[in-house]
Amino acid sequence: MIQTKRPKVELLSAEFIEKIVDEACLLLEKQGIFVENHEAMELLAAAGMKVDRPTQRVHLTRRLVEAGLATTPSVIKLYDRSGLKEYVIGGDEIHFDPGSAAVSILDHKTQSERKADTADLIRLYRLVETLENIDLQSTALISADVPHTIADAYRLYLGLLHSARPFITGTFRVEGFAAMRDMLTAVRGSSEELRKKPLAIFDACPSPPLKWSNLTAQSLIDAARAGQPSELISMGLTGATSLVTLAGTLVQHVAENLCGMVICQLAKTGAPVIFGGSPASFDMRKGTTPMGAMETMMIDSAYAQIAKRLGMPTHAYMAMSDSKINDSQAGLETGMGAVLAALSGINVISGPGMLNFESTQSLEKLVIDDEICGMARRLVRGIEQRDEILAVDKFEELATGAQFLSLAHTRQWYRKEHRFPKTIDRDTYEAWVSLGRKSMEDRAAEEVEQRLATAVASTLEADKAVELRKIMMGYAKAMGVPSLPESGN
Repeated sequence: MIQTKRPKVELLSAEFIEKIVDEACLLLEKQGIFVENHEAMELLAAAGMKVDRPTQRVHLTRRLVEAGLATTPSVIKLYDRSGLKEYVIGGDEIHFDPGSAAVSILDHKTQSERKADTADLIRLYRLVETLENIDLQSTALISADVPHTIADAYRLYLGLLHSARPFITGTFRVEGFAAMRDMLTAVRGSSEELRKKPLAIFDACPSPPLKWSNLTAQSLIDAARAGQPSELISMGLTGATSLVTLAGTLVQHVAENLCGMVICQLAKTGAPVIFGGSPASFDMRKGTTPMGAMETMMIDSAYAQIAKRLGMPTHAYMAMSDSKINDSQAGLETGMGAVLAALSGINVISGPGMLNFESTQSLEKLVIDDEICGMARRLVRGIEQRDEILAVDKFEELATGAQFLSLAHTRQWYRKEHRFPKTIDRDTYEAWVSLGRKSMEDRAAEEVEQRLATAVASTLEADKAVELRKIMMGYAKAMGVPSLPESGN
């Protein structure tokens, strides 16, 4: 059998990658990077780096960067809540998740944004559990019915109660990590088991240009020591917080990620780290950060190619839209992003369901995007050789009067070769009219309710749920919050 070729996109030559990496390392050594976190600064100083404590600027040598790359795993394995199902983060494996963290939800009935509450988060987690092409959960909404001081831990708490899939999450406060780690440990059973079978990825965002804040650097250190992967989310805006050229933005992006990787390795040798980001081609006319811009997606694809060359797992915010509703723009931008991310072999693709510059989630869009992700997955499977003789012998059967529709070959391969979407309209015009002239969003809204009504709840075992609530309540009270909303478990 002839081996199929996986279709791929690569935007940079090997020489261009080397130039970008060389300049990123030179930038770290000559310009340096701001590191607000005292522990991270001391780790870098102990590694022999030049540290200017009054200005909090650290200069990293290429030697230290290369030493960090040598101990950073090229492949990470995540596990579901049971610890049985494995998700490989590395190579060209692709996994979609809803992105983190929208501050609003699009209400399908009113077509307006509103703040999300506990019930919205639970509905989102339960819906994602039913979607076939979105592998990973994320703490994709911020619940407005709890104070912001506990919102980071609370959204993970609800997720662990209602979903079995691994999570993409992150902290809003330095104090939040311990409670989140303790909840993950309670689910896994022990710190050692959590280290062996990670359940969550922690996003950490450097502040462009070239700064790791106290919060985000502490997240890197804490996650490394807990054995949970850190996902580095550099966010340069072309012409605003990074150079206006795509190549110049890539140099800064690589420098910020390499510094984050080094901090992780100094905190714990061999710590799992994902090279990622959420940069944007800044629109100076509107003052907005278009995630659906082709230039944004080109930066994403290019830095993923660089990360692969460096031997690191990859992440990007793609497969989303800047539209405010589920319209043609939403489909256009999401579809192009999902396909380009898949062809780039990006391991963690955050964004399905997201609208309005990463600020809004839509359950209807999640269902639509699940179809888009499925199409992207089908594309990267490529064209496979199913038979030793591709066609000639089948035409001999036709000579006897048989039809393609009746061939055993058709029955054998039809469902393996082709996808059959649920919300995409493939009816005739007459059938579409007879079914009520429904738009794709209307069909998706019906699909949301049907899935939620028929899904088997993925609830956590009672004893672990009790332990989780104890941890969450302890953290809430320590932050001055006396009670929590009803969690539905």
